[in-house]
Amino acid sequence: METPRQKSLILILARELATNLAVPMFVADDEGRLVFFNEPAEQLLGRTLHELGELPLEEWRQLLAPTTLDGEPLPADESPIRVAFDRHEPFHNRLRITTFSGETRAISSTALPLLGRDDEFMGVVVLFWERD
Repeated sequence: METPRQKSLILILARELATNLAVPMFVADDEGRLVFFNEPAEQLLGRTLHELGELPLEEWRQLLAPTTLDGEPLPADESPIRVAFDRHEPFHNRLRITTFSGETRAISSTALPLLGRDDEFMGVVVLFWERD
């Protein structure tokens, strides 16, 4: 059995922040693995982190099936998590996702890269909220 990788202090602190926020939030590591999401995210998505486990970025994207507000597949360069992960830049967009219960939800999403000392890339946090 593979030994879990040690989490960086920045990821631990991001998880602590997410735990104490009322806004749904994901935390992904420097390899793009979803390593945490908070209770408000669980409520919006319809599944717990314990049920899903840590997921690679592409698997996570496939599960949520992000689209534009018009229902077209969301290009990677318009995906907040992808832009923050690939370019290490913050990015915001409005999009639609499919929850784990099959409901389509319009959301606003902001992704921020987690940069350590000397701009070392540590991962990404994504905050999102449902829109009308």
